Amino acid sequence: MAACLSAQAQECPDRSSYEPSREIIADMQHIVAPGGVQESYKTRIGGIEQWLNVRGQDRGNPMILFVHGGPAAPITPTAWQFQRPMEEYFTVVNWDQRGAGKTYNETTPPESIGDSIHIPRYVDDAIEVAEYLRKRYHKDKLILVGHSWGTIVAMGAALKRPDLFHAYVGIGQVINTRDNERISYDYGVEQAKAHKNEEAMRELASIAPYPGNTPITRDRIILARKWPQFYGGLTAFREDSNYYYRGPRLSPDYNDQDRCAINLGSIFSLGRLLPEFLEVDFKGVRSFPIPVVMFMGRHDYTTPSQPTEAWLRQLKAPYKQGVWFERSAHMMPWEEPGKTLASLLQYVRPLATGETPPRR
Repeated sequence: MAACLSAQAQECPDRSSYEPSREIIADMQHIVAPGGVQESYKTRIGGIEQWLNVRGQDRGNPMILFVHGGPAAPITPTAWQFQRPMEEYFTVVNWDQRGAGKTYNETTPPESIGDSIHIPRYVDDAIEVAEYLRKRYHKDKLILVGHSWGTIVAMGAALKRPDLFHAYVGIGQVINTRDNERISYDYGVEQAKAHKNEEAMRELASIAPYPGNTPITRDRIILARKWPQFYGGLTAFREDSNYYYRGPRLSPDYNDQDRCAINLGSIFSLGRLLPEFLEVDFKGVRSFPIPVVMFMGRHDYTTPSQPTEAWLRQLKAPYKQGVWFERSAHMMPWEEPGKTLASLLQYVRPLATGETPPRR
């Protein structure tokens, strides 16, 4: 859970004044290569209609299934900011999960799926999406990538159905939620004191000890994230991440209704998922059935990287690699898109093409 648990939120004004810019971005994004693919469509997954966005310059390239964060923070409306170079080497699938974005709008009324908003259902959805993609695009296996909240879903899918995937890539990986919350909060307190920020110290003290034994409500967790993210824990060296929160205004793939669904989906999903999210703990997973690559932001205090590094060090897997992003916090594909691509090419693509990637 990352961007949706920020003090910031996706803005939802009318964006008609952005139309000329959107048209230019849409034209730039248009895939014209004869062997390419550019499709956006809904298909039935887990008993409901869910949206997929599929893009790539060559259908023969390895396919990535990208499991977005949030919950309910789809990547599709900001993929235009970083994804295009990746599409020369991979076919990239962005999936609007249950209760998120275009899928949220497809479900009427949203409350009709309220009882299904549980982590195991998302894991099964991811598996069903992977099976669908394999059949439709004639792929033996996929590369599974998760970001933030999506790492919980994707890890679950990889552990349950490793036969579907060449490798797993965690970006802003969640290993243990309560460890993350404690490290993030402590960083916020440390920075508030270092900057003599009385407002921050007062607000953070109001929820101390954190996480503690008091129930972690939506309000407490958002306040706990506010100051760590202000001090660069979401996007490194930035007090805000407006490039991300305002980015959907320029998306050629999302209309106003879809964009407004980002916030609506977050509100709808978060309360239902929060109790399960707080109990997530992968520390007991000591072996992994497929290759594992972790992208870790050096300045990430949204899902801090220290627990991921420690977990990876003791893990047994067919192949494992940790990659540090020295100029990133939590939003690595947006913050360092060049390194994201280079790392995928160096460590991940070979796992899907039968080559040998570097080892630690």
